[in-house]
Amino acid sequence: DMISKDILYNLKKDYSNLKIAQWFLDPLNKNGPDFQKNKKRILDKSDVIDSNFLTTSPDALGFLSNKKLNYFIPNPSDQSMETLNNYKKDCSNDVFFALSHGVHRGVLKSGKIDDRINFIEKLRKITSNVKFDIYGVDKVQPIWADHYFKTIANAKMGLNLSRGEAIKYYSSDRITQIIGNGLVCLIDQKTEYGDFFSNKEMVFYKNLSDLSEKISKLSKDEKLRKSIGKKGKEKYMKYFNSKLVAQFIIDKTLGIENKNKYIWHK
Repeated sequence: DMISKDILYNLKKDYSNLKIAQWFLDPLNKNGPDFQKNKKRILDKSDVIDSNFLTTSPDALGFLSNKKLNYFIPNPSDQSMETLNNYKKDCSNDVFFALSHGVHRGVLKSGKIDDRINFIEKLRKITSNVKFDIYGVDKVQPIWADHYFKTIANAKMGLNLSRGEAIKYYSSDRITQIIGNGLVCLIDQKTEYGDFFSNKEMVFYKNLSDLSEKISKLSKDEKLRKSIGKKGKEKYMKYFNSKLVAQFIIDKTLGIENKNKYIWHK
């Protein structure tokens, strides 16, 4: 965002073979946070870039130009970052979830409205005998870095819940922190991640009550919990890793034919 489109235009003018790709990872849901702002940001440089890579499916968005190369890419995992294997051990917490009011923002903003808080409060109310470990709710401040890592290391499941209504393929990088560390990933089925993963690798929920039932079941079934955590991590790290995502960006931007099969791209 700090680089203006005029700078990019001048670079294109000076270097005729220059290719510019944009990786956009913020939400682009009409009913999500900062939609108009994010829409303006992604379109701002559309005249001077060669390709867009989004963490939302382009076919779920009606405002992108068909003249541009628009591709979905998953949030990439990395074996140097996702180092935990929670499926190998017993964990004292059943469900982990953390939200914040901005990347690396240390404290919650007063008066901030977040639809996820209502969802979490209702979930806790109807899901008895389950131990939740929740941050960013009820004045429990967000956690970051080493504190985050130590906390997630003690959870069986992680709730992959984004603001606003679910939209095809969108997720924050929370998904890599959950599934990449061997937690069972709990995700809204409307994200359509069922296109890539089975219910033996992720847990897809239809609504609040369905999620509650599945959490209760998994909290009591260690064998199943560990199996889903293991299979989910192995598949995500194999097919959604940073090397493959980086190669995909290079291939599509430069028009390189590659024998690699990207399961997120048909």
